[in-house]
Amino acid sequence: MTLLVASALVVLALAGPLAFLVVQASGVGWGPIAHLLFRSLTASLLWNTVRLSVVVTALCAVVGTLCAYLVERTDLPGRRLWGALLVIPFAIPDFVVGFGWTSIAPGVAGYWGAVLVMTLAVYPLVFLPVAAALRGADPALEEVARSLGLGRLARFWRVTVGQARRAVLGGCLLVTLVILAEYGAFEILGYQTFTTEIFSEYSVGFDLAAASALSLVLVGLSLVALVGQSLVRERHGARVARGAPRRHSPQRLGRATVPVVLGVAALVVAALGVPVGATLYWMTRATSGLAGDSVAGAGLTTAAYAGAAGLLATLMALPIALLVVRHPTRLRSALSQSTLLILAVPGVVVALALSSFTEQHLGGLGYQSAPLLVLAYALMFFPLALVGVRASVAQAPRSLEEVAGSLGLSRARVFARVTLPLVAPGLGAAFCLVFLSVVTELTATLILIPTGAQTLATQFWAYQQNLAYGQAAPFALVMMAVAAVPAYLLGRFFDRLPTQRASGPDPRVLP
Repeated sequence: MTLLVASALVVLALAGPLAFLVVQASGVGWGPIAHLLFRSLTASLLWNTVRLSVVVTALCAVVGTLCAYLVERTDLPGRRLWGALLVIPFAIPDFVVGFGWTSIAPGVAGYWGAVLVMTLAVYPLVFLPVAAALRGADPALEEVARSLGLGRLARFWRVTVGQARRAVLGGCLLVTLVILAEYGAFEILGYQTFTTEIFSEYSVGFDLAAASALSLVLVGLSLVALVGQSLVRERHGARVARGAPRRHSPQRLGRATVPVVLGVAALVVAALGVPVGATLYWMTRATSGLAGDSVAGAGLTTAAYAGAAGLLATLMALPIALLVVRHPTRLRSALSQSTLLILAVPGVVVALALSSFTEQHLGGLGYQSAPLLVLAYALMFFPLALVGVRASVAQAPRSLEEVAGSLGLSRARVFARVTLPLVAPGLGAAFCLVFLSVVTELTATLILIPTGAQTLATQFWAYQQNLAYGQAAPFALVMMAVAAVPAYLLGRFFDRLPTQRASGPDPRVLP
């Protein structure tokens, strides 16, 4: 009952921004809303958003899966080093990747620029879970396929990809939701999507109804993605046991070794080398100095907000993960899936929902305060926390909890002495996921940040908007440095994920 009540409260909190959208949009009546939704601009935004989401998601699926296969299943020289380098771009904010490319190659803009930048920025969302899935898959299946005469390509598609299908689909879902909610990178690249128009309606046109209506369309697209992913997973839901934990015999690349290494190196240079290199270049080109205390102060503020939000989101995710994994039902599973919708709600919507609530029901108490900003972060990135916590809970043997209970321990003591130590790696991964996302968050921060406070993202954005690239570069570099630590720890979590158990509940990371 405690888990159920706590989970219900969390779901209600997550539903708040969505309820805000419905109330704001319905307040002006169907006629004006219909006029907004069926205008040519909305059709253009829909086309821009959908085609970008489809193409980038497909590219990330190909790039992430191939890289995971090369790192986990082949004799790629230095594959562990390449594995680490392929994960690090996850620590670089999307808008910093866009800044890196456009500042040195202004031609990278528009649709194809957005395809390039977003693919380089978010492919690790597929690479990480697929690498974990391949590492824990049963090697006997490929051995049987080889003995039956299947060639390398046939084995790769029918067996290797088949074993990792659920991880691929889960990663693709996260990629799609991230693209739908992205703002900074598209603003830099000059590519108009629902999110850029929503922010413009809120901050420039002050048209709350129009922005809310467009946001509802964005949420509808996210719901389509969620339902589509669920249908595909149900269709391909059968899964054989992972078998005994043993090493795979690496596939020999042979003559393809040199081209493969060059290809992986090119990807690392494009995703990691260009943003870092451009940042260092603009730092050397700065015409005026930047006070170190400004960078340090913004860094400490960012770390404090990110740490608090990571802790809050992790605590919020724990009861839902325990409820869905330990007491599964179809309804509870659907409830868990629904929490992913918040990922596609633009940060500006979450921020304005919270600020509106404080003004209308709390008399302005808490507006533009640190606790309100931390709460916004926790709501926005809650699904990422649920990813880490649920993956760890799914691996924790329930039999140990049952044994502890049979020895006379109360539920509270079983939770503290058995459950928490078992799920601790997942709690750490959840914290790192949220911390990493908060460090790079921009739109909600611009609205809710307390007066006089600055984060690395807001300072970078202010200088970048004024084309002061030399002054913006240090903030980008510190952002990458701060985010690199949780990104490394996150990679370690996924690296260990499938090796915890030889069999049992599916360890895939998506709810």
